[in-house]
Amino acid sequence: MSVPESSGAKVPGRVGKYVLGRELGTGSSGRVFLSHDPYFDRDVAIKLYLLEDGLSESHRRARRQPFFNEAKLAGRLRHPNILPILDAGEEGSIGYVAIEYLPGAESLKNWTQPERLLSVAAVVEIVFKLARAIEYAHRMEVIHRDIKPSNVLRTPDGEVHLIDFGIAIQASRLEEEKEDKPKLAGSPSYMAPELIVGGAANPQTDIYSLGVLLYELLVGRRPYEGKSLSELLHQILYASPPPLGKLRSEIPLVLDDIVAQALAKQPEKRFKTCFELAAALVGVSQNLETVSEELRERERFNLLRRMGFFSDFTYPEIYEILKTGHWTTHEPGSRIVSEGDVDERFSLIVTGAARVEQGGRALGRLQAGDCFGEIGFVTPAKRSVSIVTEEAAEVFSVNATLMEQASVATQLHFTRVFLKNLISRLARPRGGTQRI
Repeated sequence: MSVPESSGAKVPGRVGKYVLGRELGTGSSGRVFLSHDPYFDRDVAIKLYLLEDGLSESHRRARRQPFFNEAKLAGRLRHPNILPILDAGEEGSIGYVAIEYLPGAESLKNWTQPERLLSVAAVVEIVFKLARAIEYAHRMEVIHRDIKPSNVLRTPDGEVHLIDFGIAIQASRLEEEKEDKPKLAGSPSYMAPELIVGGAANPQTDIYSLGVLLYELLVGRRPYEGKSLSELLHQILYASPPPLGKLRSEIPLVLDDIVAQALAKQPEKRFKTCFELAAALVGVSQNLETVSEELRERERFNLLRRMGFFSDFTYPEIYEILKTGHWTTHEPGSRIVSEGDVDERFSLIVTGAARVEQGGRALGRLQAGDCFGEIGFVTPAKRSVSIVTEEAAEVFSVNATLMEQASVATQLHFTRVFLKNLISRLARPRGGTQRI
């Protein structure tokens, strides 16, 4: 975002098609301003980066890197708990990205003060959603490297959004980074032990940072604190954090176990994936007797409303369809449908990926957002192909009979979008219209 105050650079009144309004905030990499997108008639947040300011070539490259990371890495991530990049560009010595504007959103840092802590159930829900978002980023080969409360926004209705991919790195570059001179990137208090001693970032280091965030949201202090940087780093490497229960009595012991695993000194002792951490938190939610089903329903609702198929449905319509549909989770290598089955379900891949097979031969691949089963939904028919998951996947299916339970208005809207989707598929070149 950065037009550093010390650089003397003037903030332009306009970048691209965006007229800059009031300043929303200043971060470690720059400044954010409110603006309005005249083409889509929506408010957006504009993050500014100073790309050239008379520095040496190496410093200019270092200054440009966060801008390119934000525009290219974060720009291809589409998840309900990752704030989307809507646009990006360069204007003279200024780089900018347009981000979805969230009115009333506050940084999670505001809920790390002892006098303003959230309930344990609310913290569990927040970190559950962040774990799912970070798991998605990892599947897209993006390592965030700077997970901390100030890089998470919370809206007035309780939704959370991960932001600031300025120092993120692509997984394919990890080996390249190992060969370079080790560079510390991120905030020391949230930095995994292996990074401090010169190791490279990877999914396990993001899991560690998420563990620090979880600890801080629960008790209002970080697991390790020092009067100096050297004292802080020594504690991260060798000390054990105070037990959560001693700092806040209502925290269940199981959360101590989860935090301890996330903060393990050795990466191999941490959760293998953020998905594992999220699954552990669902268990905590159930043990706390919170409305875990409501949490899952909200998560599913948010996943559906971000899909292209449901882009112009109202919130009540999506909830109504969610109630009449069927949600399934599949392990890698599972058959979602088999060739020869008679089925009348229309399905959407919500997360994960699957391959299309016929007679044991791969015909294609389905990713999150792709649909299948339109023909069977119209009239029960034998499946001509099998759908087999390539990775853990979630699938939302709508049965023609059960859909009749929805209101007439919702049925008509669904039918209109469904037919548009079917016509689009049938209009594809031969080979893309395989009945599945």
